[in-house]
Amino acid sequence: MTVPDSADTRPLADPPQRQERIPRAIFYMVAAGMIFSFSSAASKLLAETYPVGEVLFSRVFVSLILFSAFALPTTGFAVFRTRRPGAHILRSMSQFTSQTLLLIAFTMMPLASATAINFSAPLFAALASAIFLKESVGPARWAVLLIGFLGVVIITNPGADTFQMGALFALGNAVLFGTVTAGVRGMTSTESAKTLTIWQLTLLTLFYALTLPFQFKMPVWSDAPLIIANGVTNMLGQYWWTRAIHLAPTSAVVPFQYLSLIWAMMFGYALWGDVPTIGLLVGSVIVVGSGLFLLWHESRRKRPRK
Repeated sequence: MTVPDSADTRPLADPPQRQERIPRAIFYMVAAGMIFSFSSAASKLLAETYPVGEVLFSRVFVSLILFSAFALPTTGFAVFRTRRPGAHILRSMSQFTSQTLLLIAFTMMPLASATAINFSAPLFAALASAIFLKESVGPARWAVLLIGFLGVVIITNPGADTFQMGALFALGNAVLFGTVTAGVRGMTSTESAKTLTIWQLTLLTLFYALTLPFQFKMPVWSDAPLIIANGVTNMLGQYWWTRAIHLAPTSAVVPFQYLSLIWAMMFGYALWGDVPTIGLLVGSVIVVGSGLFLLWHESRRKRPRK
């Protein structure tokens, strides 16, 4: 769906520069994946005590406060200025749904398994980018994405107990997340990373606040450090992820989220005693290898010819 621009002709805050900087974008994506894994583990822990909507509200609310403290002193309220409010709302509604589905999946299955199923998102992101953004997705990228998806299939072990109800929630998140990624890439032509992040956190805070009257449990002080840490890491992850999408095509950087599976396995084992299966390890080697090959391919493709 195309959202018409408004008539606001005032200058935007921090005008975005659409320069392709793939190695830097890959660094941001790897860092975002690592820190998102901590946030996922923290959210799964908190969801054992608190309702899903409340956990997600506290996460984005803390993120909003911290990001505002970082963005507002340098740009003021101009950071909210946009010509595409409708696109921001649609993006946030999609993320509201996808993040809710993913946390529900975390409560129903091991962290690493749910994370692995979510890794089908790059395939949907690349497809959406090719269809809606007319991005060029060459044979090498398609091959890497398909091989990476094969690794996900090995991890999830179709036919075993992985494809339970929790897996369906995780897959639903993957489809939505893939389309969100493509949508954000399209919005970077007019929106800065700061504007994208502040709108996302503001709208998600509002949406999750609407769930509180239905289910709410008063937090205890002993959980405050984990709640705050969850918000801090989520804020950093959201901004770094947005910067990565801002600097490179989605099909080039999104596969590097595969690396966060390693961290998910570590958190799962340390906190819940989830022992990685052979399929999980073999599939992880495939998806990580796919990401490393893509890094080599993109660096070689961008290297100037002599």
